[in-house]
Amino acid sequence: MHPESTRGVDRVPHGGCSDPSITDFSANVNPRTPPGVAGVYEGALAQSKRYPADDYARYRNAAGEYVGCPPGEVVPTPGGLAGIRLAIETVVDRGDSVLVPYPSFGEYAREVRLQGAEVEFVPHDGLLDCDPGEHAMAVVCNPNNPTGTIYEADDLLEFLARCRRADTVLLVDEAFLGFTDRPSMAGQAGAVVARSLTKLFGLPGLRAGFLVATGDLGERLELGRQAWNLGTPAAEVGAHCMGQREFVEATRERVRTERARMAERLEGHYDVTPSRAPFLLLDTGARSVDRVLDRVHEEELTIRDARSFRGLDSHVRVAVRARRENDRLLDVLCDV
Repeated sequence: MHPESTRGVDRVPHGGCSDPSITDFSANVNPRTPPGVAGVYEGALAQSKRYPADDYARYRNAAGEYVGCPPGEVVPTPGGLAGIRLAIETVVDRGDSVLVPYPSFGEYAREVRLQGAEVEFVPHDGLLDCDPGEHAMAVVCNPNNPTGTIYEADDLLEFLARCRRADTVLLVDEAFLGFTDRPSMAGQAGAVVARSLTKLFGLPGLRAGFLVATGDLGERLELGRQAWNLGTPAAEVGAHCMGQREFVEATRERVRTERARMAERLEGHYDVTPSRAPFLLLDTGARSVDRVLDRVHEEELTIRDARSFRGLDSHVRVAVRARRENDRLLDVLCDV
């Protein structure tokens, strides 16, 4: 395991750079934000002088329309990770077992272990072939982080049907699904969908997200969340962002074209994993990862040291940003 704070860059957990002078390719965050965000945020400050209405009606309505589910199935959370914790602590007990993909987001295993449960790691591309019967929960990241690979909807639904028969909850982390045109699993019985507004709308410091679950499972999640768990600015800005369809479509198109252009340029220099997410996983081959990280940092850029992901020992992950920024990174990576 390689620490996130190496190579001379002050990194925050899970990627991301706290130095504003560094162009950050380590966190997969949209470099652009929807129009009107500043005005909505400023307006929310006046409302913040009193406690928010704990029903979060406007936010739930916006989220329901955003992912295609009834608003009553939405559970507001202060970010995607907070939702993942709520889902796992609600479903998983001490001594249980949970299917967790690798390489993938490291917090899944941490949250499972915090409940005193056992983690069964499974290759991300083979998880849907597993028997969920002996597990309290199975976790899927779609698209997967850090590979960017995506699961087909029919395959997910078939796996969910097997989970339901086994009384196993399926947690689907859709943090990056908004960058694609694929349908959400939101509203499917037996599934908990975790969404984050951090990535797509370029506001990681806002801390806004939500879960979606139906029936008794949804009621348990709603009961388990804290009162006023979403601040007024986050709720107001989040609701505004989820209604910005033109921004979402423009972002999807930009990421799609830039990702393809970056992959084509990097081929021949690195082994590039095909991706449907706003990032690319690169195998550095004969180059050491440290050498690549150092060279990138010399140009006041930062990328993700992917050795922190289970099963990867010669990889870096690079975000897809705006064209001019991407060109700067490409010039450096192709010259290492």
